[in-house]
Amino acid sequence: MTPRIANPAKAAPDVYQAMVRLEQAVAASGLEHSLLELLKIRVSQINGCAYCLHMHTADARKAGESEVRLHLLAAWRESSLFSPRERAVLTWAESLTRIEQSQAPDADYAVFKAEFSEAEQVKLVFAIGAINVWNRLAVGFRSAHPAGPTRVAA
Repeated sequence: MTPRIANPAKAAPDVYQAMVRLEQAVAASGLEHSLLELLKIRVSQINGCAYCLHMHTADARKAGESEVRLHLLAAWRESSLFSPRERAVLTWAESLTRIEQSQAPDADYAVFKAEFSEAEQVKLVFAIGAINVWNRLAVGFRSAHPAGPTRVAA
């Protein structure tokens, strides 16, 4: 895979730094780090962003997330390992990421609203929007994730 733009941060530093500041504001917003990582991973799965999946699964592991939950995240609806709060944010993250299909239905919002205050809802929508932008940068410009082993030794 050949990158289309080797360094988006260098190509448009002011706009790129604005995204970094948004990411920092969301990280400092008081929302649980584990919740933010789960939504970033799930949105990146939907968008097929290998770069962001590599980054956020590594960050989640460093923060103590289990391998089992990371493996089951793509099938979270069929797993009992996710809390109601996590299920609510995953529901809303999927709904907003697939907004052309979902139209952000009232049923999805009701699940989300039941678990989060208005301030948390707004912060989470910014988090969902931000990871969608990062995915579009990485996928659109063909950003390659760091190389690693292709197989785990037996």
